[in-house]
Amino acid sequence: MVCTNIFHSETNRLTFLYIDHSADRNNMQIIISKTGVPIRFPEERWFHITEEHSEMAGYYFEVLETVEEPEAIYEGKMGEFIAVRVIEEGKYIVVVYKELSKEDGFVITAFLTRQRKQLEKRRNIWKR
Repeated sequence: MVCTNIFHSETNRLTFLYIDHSADRNNMQIIISKTGVPIRFPEERWFHITEEHSEMAGYYFEVLETVEEPEAIYEGKMGEFIAVRVIEEGKYIVVVYKELSKEDGFVITAFLTRQRKQLEKRRNIWKR
């Protein structure tokens, strides 16, 4: 089990996320990030995302694509990556993920936003 800290800038709260690496990997997608790191996206994360952000229910494949082929990647406050992709004019999908090493990472959350300027205030790590 690995513990990582996640800072939610919208609520100014720090969350501790515990990851059980022994979990069943059959219910998991592996996505390759722009830095070549395999990013785990277990079914449990998808359920969590859609429970917290019901508007995400129809965007499963867009979440995968956003990590693999983002338009931009920004730096989070706690070392996480924030991948962004346009899904329609003025509407963006945001996927937050963490790279633990060169061989392992995981999706933290995903959501929709219209506030691209807020993301652009962060340090840009990668841009298409």
